[in-house]
Amino acid sequence: MNFDFSDEQKLLREQARKFLSEHCTAKTARRVFESAEPYDRQLWKSVAEMGWLGTAIPENYAGLGLGPLELCVIAEEMGRALAPLPFCSTVCLFGDAILLAGTEAQKQKYLPKLARGDLIGTLARSEGPGAMTPKSIRVTFRSGKLSGRKIAVVDAMAAEFAIVLARSSDEPGERGLSLAIVDLKTAGVVRRAEDCIDPSRKHAEIAFEDASAEPLGEPGQGWSLTRAVLDRAAVLTAFEQIGGADVSLALATEYAKTRYAFARPIGSYQAIKHKLADMYLNNELARSNAYYGAWALSVHARELPLAAAAARVSATQAFDYAAKEMIQIYGGIGFTWEADCHLYYKRSRELALSLGAQRSWKERLVSQLEASNT
Repeated sequence: MNFDFSDEQKLLREQARKFLSEHCTAKTARRVFESAEPYDRQLWKSVAEMGWLGTAIPENYAGLGLGPLELCVIAEEMGRALAPLPFCSTVCLFGDAILLAGTEAQKQKYLPKLARGDLIGTLARSEGPGAMTPKSIRVTFRSGKLSGRKIAVVDAMAAEFAIVLARSSDEPGERGLSLAIVDLKTAGVVRRAEDCIDPSRKHAEIAFEDASAEPLGEPGQGWSLTRAVLDRAAVLTAFEQIGGADVSLALATEYAKTRYAFARPIGSYQAIKHKLADMYLNNELARSNAYYGAWALSVHARELPLAAAAARVSATQAFDYAAKEMIQIYGGIGFTWEADCHLYYKRSRELALSLGAQRSWKERLVSQLEASNT
């Protein structure tokens, strides 16, 4: 079985890397990081013109009609460039949810706008600290009205629409949950920016008070649909994390070659060599798991929940380790605002929590392994 990308997909990677290296540098991320702007609007427009937002959207909805593998390639390059864009929230969360559960009318309404870059969306799930469970969902969706509060909604200040996981009936557990699409500019919706570790990916709290919304998917299927969307997003986010981890390793390696201590490059010291070797091994392990996840996603394999959890856990660990060790290798300068190390560390922390905490994904990995062995 060949898990490698095709020549066409590798060409897409080269083109994406070239474009982002010219139009999205660390200065781009810093500019959004230090400003009140939720994302880089010009870069978003350019990315839309390149067709990347519609990569996996069928052609009859104004997309390119390619697939998830091409989306994985683009996500990795986004991670390498630290792109300050609502790409994952719009394409991997909002867009995928519409593709999975939307009616034909909803697909015609939202997907062409998304592909053109005219729509930014997100997914609102969490309502408090700790792991998200069916019991923790208290936002209600009754008679077409949403009421309640969601926290830490990624890119919520930039989004026009949100898909909300809410309780739609008195049925206990998962059976009482459904998804709803809400226009964030409608009456009864209030957004408040929240402090976050990576201001180039801004988060917000959203409060609903009898806000008008439309259902997405069948009633009572909200939890299963959310899990399916998160599994798919976990694979794509894993590629984004690998992109960041690879650049962290490259920057650390280059610095170790040029930084001298006691008349020797610090890379010649065994302790530094061990750090770099461990970073490389973690990155390659994460890449292997991500490739397995990409295969499962592309063929709709029943192993997708297992592959997604494995990709999520290993990529999160790899990026976290690479970003932290890069700072250690840079030494004192690595902790300063002038160095770019902190940008990668902050992005690694943001991505580690964007789809749920590591502990939740480890538990999901264990449960999927147990299920596969029964």
